[in-house]
Amino acid sequence: MDVGYFFKLLLSGLTRGSIYALIALGYTMVYGIIKLINFAHGELYMIGAFTGLIVASVLNYAGVDPVLTLVIATIFAIIFSSAFGVTIEKIAYKPLRNTQRLSALISAIGVSMFLQNFVLLFQTSDFLSFPNLIPEFKFLAPVENYLSSPQILIYICTAIFLIGFTVLVKFTKIGKAMRATAQDSKMSLLLGININKVISVTFLTGSAAAAIGGVLISSQVGQINFYIGFIVGIKAFVAAVLGGIGSIGGAVLGAFVLGLVESFGTGYISSDYEDLFAFLFLILILTFKPSGLLGKSLKQKV
Repeated sequence: MDVGYFFKLLLSGLTRGSIYALIALGYTMVYGIIKLINFAHGELYMIGAFTGLIVASVLNYAGVDPVLTLVIATIFAIIFSSAFGVTIEKIAYKPLRNTQRLSALISAIGVSMFLQNFVLLFQTSDFLSFPNLIPEFKFLAPVENYLSSPQILIYICTAIFLIGFTVLVKFTKIGKAMRATAQDSKMSLLLGININKVISVTFLTGSAAAAIGGVLISSQVGQINFYIGFIVGIKAFVAAVLGGIGSIGGAVLGAFVLGLVESFGTGYISSDYEDLFAFLFLILILTFKPSGLLGKSLKQKV
């Protein structure tokens, strides 16, 4: 077995997993709080990428340093995606919060289609070039055949966000409110917790993570279009379900497992079935463990 090729596929799988983890967190957080599958979450990733492209294009034209351009573009992407995420919750989900789950699910699908066509209307259906804003790290020269600068930056940003998010949830007041709301929203309301604020922060945080992933992966790949959020969003949802929907640790684990399965599958079998591997693996896992890798089985009384 070619050890070098194996190691290259391993790092590629970790890169995929890092991006899936950033997006899967949004799915599992929203589901954990309000029991809603936000199928528009992938489009927030796409909006973040397009916002980054627009800002980067303006700054590049003005001759701004690429590193500073990347930072500013990412900040604007976070702001716009977070604003869209919170607005979507207020307009499309909040009025349906006490209705049947199917109504909110249909609303989420409708929002996804609306955002796709919104970007299509103001941009184009063609792929657009995304500038490479990530500098070459000289210390990676000995391993440049296996590990690139965009990959290492994706690892670092994902790790920082996951650590920051863990601190937010476990050691801050709003984090405790999020955990309480996820456990029992009605009791939390009786205890004086502002449920609306908690839900808004949840959407804001998840949208910010998706925006970061959108800018980083677009800078690595070099092109985007209005449809990129759909496929990535579906795979991130698969990762969340794979790990156990509603479990933050499960979403991260599922994302990395899915990324590795895709990478090794395309590397050793065929790249033609890249999307198929994800769903076959999901079916296999859920057949033997329906609650996911870290999910808990809920017993219901009849």
